[in-house]
Amino acid sequence: MEERVSIVRSAPGRLFAMAIVFVCALPLAAQEPEPTVFEAQRLNAGLGAPPEDFVRETPRGTLETFLDLADRRMFGAAAHALNLNGVEADRQRRRGAELARMLYEVIERRVVIDWQDVPTRPDGLDESLSTDHPFAGKQRRSIRLGSLMLDNRSVPIRLNRIGPADTEPVWVFSRKTVGMVPQLNAAFGPTWFERSLPAPLRESVTASVRAWELIALPVLFLASLAAVMVLRAVIGRTSANSHIGWISRASDEARTPLAIGLVSVALLIGVDWALSFSSAVTLFLYPLLWALVIFSLTLAVVRTIDATLEVVTERYVGEIDGTDDSARRHLYTNVYGLRRFVLLVAFVLGSVLLLHKLQLFESFGMSLLASAGVATVILGIAGQSILGNILASLQVAIAKPIRIGDSVLYEDRWSHVESIFYTYIVLKTWDERRLIVPVKYFLSRPFENWTMIDSTTVRSFAIELDQAARPADLRDVFEKLVARDEDAMEDGLLLVAVEGQTEHAQTVNFYATAANPSDAWMMEVRLAERMGDWIRENHPEWWPRVRLERPGRAGRLESRIIDANEAG
Repeated sequence: MEERVSIVRSAPGRLFAMAIVFVCALPLAAQEPEPTVFEAQRLNAGLGAPPEDFVRETPRGTLETFLDLADRRMFGAAAHALNLNGVEADRQRRRGAELARMLYEVIERRVVIDWQDVPTRPDGLDESLSTDHPFAGKQRRSIRLGSLMLDNRSVPIRLNRIGPADTEPVWVFSRKTVGMVPQLNAAFGPTWFERSLPAPLRESVTASVRAWELIALPVLFLASLAAVMVLRAVIGRTSANSHIGWISRASDEARTPLAIGLVSVALLIGVDWALSFSSAVTLFLYPLLWALVIFSLTLAVVRTIDATLEVVTERYVGEIDGTDDSARRHLYTNVYGLRRFVLLVAFVLGSVLLLHKLQLFESFGMSLLASAGVATVILGIAGQSILGNILASLQVAIAKPIRIGDSVLYEDRWSHVESIFYTYIVLKTWDERRLIVPVKYFLSRPFENWTMIDSTTVRSFAIELDQAARPADLRDVFEKLVARDEDAMEDGLLLVAVEGQTEHAQTVNFYATAANPSDAWMMEVRLAERMGDWIRENHPEWWPRVRLERPGRAGRLESRIIDANEAG
């Protein structure tokens, strides 16, 4: 017997015994049901018995009864829907009615209740949930009706199932929710403006919308419209008086969205400070104001950047053909790429901020996440062309096969790259026309970038002459013409070469170099004209002739050159 005791008391023995106890206890733990109520000795002992028609057995019954009694200003009876165990029993009647009023004012103004999510069963089981929902088929003892942001933290509004020892379980607003009611009411309850209104204007007219709101909304809209027009005019007058060109243009372009954004910010501050609309109005007003603030200010920033880039483009693009302007073209391209990046980031952050601010659409955000795969497929099919151009535009911004101001030969058109946007590229041709080319289409076809590394450009032209023409003489004349030309570079490529021959003619190519594509094109046309004039004046016989050949004496071929008129 002593030997057995010593074995159990040893370290291995104790571990073995604990393991046996743990394994035996697993089935008992698995069989233990989850609690379905919050246990309490008593509930609201200081309130007395609730009214006979007060339904608290189900979550929906409690919520409907509370709102119905509060609509009729029976806050003392509505207090039975609150867990007041945190309040002293002798103060529960008076304090309960006050808390019921404050909670009703908060729910009416800020909480949008989705009645489909409020169960009608006493056990909190929601039969409408799909099988993959985490609460499907489960009894619940706590249900969240909504949440509000208070001091940068989320405060939930909950119903809890309380099981007093002396009565059947009932659903009431949780003790934590009741404890936060004074702070919530101070932040989201009636403002000083509403309290100063006459009682008839504070009465509900329809759908929880009060009479004063029906008057305030049109007045607020007209006042906001007038404020936007005045602010827009002030910004326009200020920009007109500015002596800095780009500030004047940027202010003129951005004044409308900037005025809308500033007025929307003022409305958000003013509504929170002086006005507190009902939830039916808040559901549309706050999303609208936040959307106007975010997207109008984003648009104002983007328009300011665009106006600045337009000024830069007008001042420099088309004139940056010098050999030392590669860094400037690189800078302009980076600025345009930065614009696209800023726009994309602003749109994404604005959308995220909007969804974060509008907690009314939490279910919408979850639905977006749940259907992300389907949305990706739909967007990929419907917006394939747009997405392809955007990705191609980002490729241009990163790899830089072209830059703002580059001279390119695209589909046999000489042009400058004037602008690079999200979905298209603007090419400015030598004759002042604009080619709008989708980015994806542009990159899918070969093109020549004459200024990718160096602006120095070699141009050539060809003249077809008779076989009697002497290339050495042409070379001497061409070198003299190049030396006298104002755009030709002396240390650049200078060449005269015969690059094609037939039995009747030869093709002579002339090469010369200029500092940039614009000067090179003018140099080419001048040199071609002067070479043609020299040949016509000095050796007109060098122009191609038609040769007629016939058998002569002793079977030899005899040839005679005739001009075009004689041949006709």
